[in-house]
Amino acid sequence: MDKQNCILIGAPVDSGKRRNGCLMGPDAYRTAGLIDALADLGHHVEDLGNQAPCSFVPDQPDAKLHALNETIGWTKSLAEIAETAMARGLPIFLGGDHALAMGSVTGVANYAASQGRPQFVLWLDAHSDFHTPVTTDSGNLHGTPVNYFTGGADFEGFPTVQNPVPYHQICMMGLRSVDMAERTAMQHTEIQRYDMRDIDENGISAPLNRFLEAVNAANGMLHVSWDVDFLDPAAAPAVGTTVPGGATVREAHLVGEILHDSGLVTSMDLVELNPFLDERGRTAHLMVDLCASTLGRRVFDRVTRSFS
Repeated sequence: MDKQNCILIGAPVDSGKRRNGCLMGPDAYRTAGLIDALADLGHHVEDLGNQAPCSFVPDQPDAKLHALNETIGWTKSLAEIAETAMARGLPIFLGGDHALAMGSVTGVANYAASQGRPQFVLWLDAHSDFHTPVTTDSGNLHGTPVNYFTGGADFEGFPTVQNPVPYHQICMMGLRSVDMAERTAMQHTEIQRYDMRDIDENGISAPLNRFLEAVNAANGMLHVSWDVDFLDPAAAPAVGTTVPGGATVREAHLVGEILHDSGLVTSMDLVELNPFLDERGRTAHLMVDLCASTLGRRVFDRVTRSFS
């Protein structure tokens, strides 16, 4: 991967679920040294600061769907800035909960379409996030972005998805918590899905490389969405949706290093970091390290960190 103009976009989205804290994520990444880590790799770093949602009608606190109007506002604003930022470099969306991907992915997909290139998505997450506002039992919209940006139904009030990401251009890795409604819906799609049993039995590099070969063959643009809960909570506790049995630190770094070697990454999310749940910033530091791996840091470049 060549040196990039990395455009940091703070997306303090905290509307996708009821547990507060993800709005502190963007500043935690900055505090954990993200800007210096990328600059040390030779990239130019442009920080656009923390964004805000488009204006919205206040939500009713007892509504079935939590903070629907606010999430729609975030989707509109992030889609606009994503499309604009793509023309100038590699946008990195600092979350914020995973509802932000409703805006980030639709925005980068619009840009890809304007360039006549297909948009691919690598979804690194314990969850498939394939609910709709109708099928979600929790009412938490951070469980719906994949269904939304693939052009799913029942997203009344949200912007119309102009350039849906085709199912076969999505790869999910690290799955280990998928609701029945999501499982049933995904069975009829060509989404590539690798749960932790697949990874345990067959490793993580082979399926990832197959997906990247498809991206390369299609001259595609690749959006990588890193969710904290892709990782095992023993390594990354600062997330409100912990699911045991996630990827190890080494597996996650391998993903980042393979992505860098491919030279295909064109945009990225870092989502679901809740600093209120962290332990002396170690999850924030780990996510910064994974971002750095994706953008060129090798394992022997890392210094030993002391928390004493």
